[in-house]
Amino acid sequence: MKAEILAVGTELLLGDILNTNAQFLAQELAALGIEVYYQTVVGDNPGRLEDTIFHAFSRADLIITTGGLGPTEDDLTKETAAKYFGENLVLDEKALAQIEKFFKRIGREMTENNVKQAMVPEKNGVVLYNENGTAPGIIIEKDEKMIVMLPGPPKETVPMFLNQVKPYLAKKQEATFVSRILRVAGVGESAMETAVKDMIDAQTNPTIAPYAKDGESILRITARAKDEEEANRLIDPVAAALRERLGHAVYAEGETDMETVTAGLLLEKGKTLAVAESCTGGMIVSSLIEYAGISKALLEGCVTYSNEAKMKRLGVKAETLEKYGAVSPQTAAEMAEGIARTSGAAIGLATTGVAGPDGGTPEKPVGLVYVALHADGKTKVKELRFAGKRNKIRERAAYAALDWLRRTLQYEE
Repeated sequence: MKAEILAVGTELLLGDILNTNAQFLAQELAALGIEVYYQTVVGDNPGRLEDTIFHAFSRADLIITTGGLGPTEDDLTKETAAKYFGENLVLDEKALAQIEKFFKRIGREMTENNVKQAMVPEKNGVVLYNENGTAPGIIIEKDEKMIVMLPGPPKETVPMFLNQVKPYLAKKQEATFVSRILRVAGVGESAMETAVKDMIDAQTNPTIAPYAKDGESILRITARAKDEEEANRLIDPVAAALRERLGHAVYAEGETDMETVTAGLLLEKGKTLAVAESCTGGMIVSSLIEYAGISKALLEGCVTYSNEAKMKRLGVKAETLEKYGAVSPQTAAEMAEGIARTSGAAIGLATTGVAGPDGGTPEKPVGLVYVALHADGKTKVKELRFAGKRNKIRERAAYAALDWLRRTLQYEE
């Protein structure tokens, strides 16, 4: 099946709302082995919507729409699809009863135009009853073409797709597609691809696809098989070979993130941590405290932005600051040592740098960051350089600091 994702709504076209539905649906369809060749956004205009749906069916077997199923006159996705398939719309009493029940539950009176949402195709339609809103979704399938119409709000789209549409589509696939994600830190997408290019070039089944996402790199391994067990057997040796190539840079599999993995390691190893942040301004600690139970490991976090705070709170020497400056390996080292000593933590982690947009010099340009880690009586410092705007530099520095902490806990790097 070749698919197109069609988002309907002027608010999406104008950028007032982020189209998260398209991202979700693309990922889910890929997992089903359904190829998505196009994603389209069209406003609430009858003529353009009709042109878009008719054109989409000239190049796709399956169209999945989101939005345009509401009660107002400009909600015309269902009517336009019915026109393409030559379907009449009739009232579905069950859908109407669910809509009435929904309004009673939220304590609001249902208006007459909501009845429009309960109109469904007379012959070739499958109604997807909505447990999280008013508009039912609809599937129309005829002459080897299929349209799946979903409501626009993600809180309705996601469960309706997962619970009703995904099983429906899976039955039409001849094979099962299983994907596994390897998460890679400290290696850019291009460098990662170069390291495994021969494996990508030689791929058949499973396939290997590299991506960049939120400051890290991702490898998605996808296998086609008769069932999930067989697919995982195909994926296992490929995942092992990729891990061997990339070594400690592979920090996790599946849906997780760096802060979750690092926090888990702190608790698993029984280590305590204190963090002193300058340029990152609390980002490291803020990300770690998302992890439930981290209070057993994370003792303290300090934002020591000024030189006075570095001296008073962490014990950084005045002569160090005068001789080397706040952004220096020497200052970073004393910050990590100071936060470990004063908090009693086993590990002290510190950051200092030039986040910009001003303050850079030829010797210390914007994007220069020092990260220091003190553990087991030893202090190590890394010099890092990042590009981008102020917040991006801060985010990348915080991520790099967590990755170094993760590697230290996991491999004693």
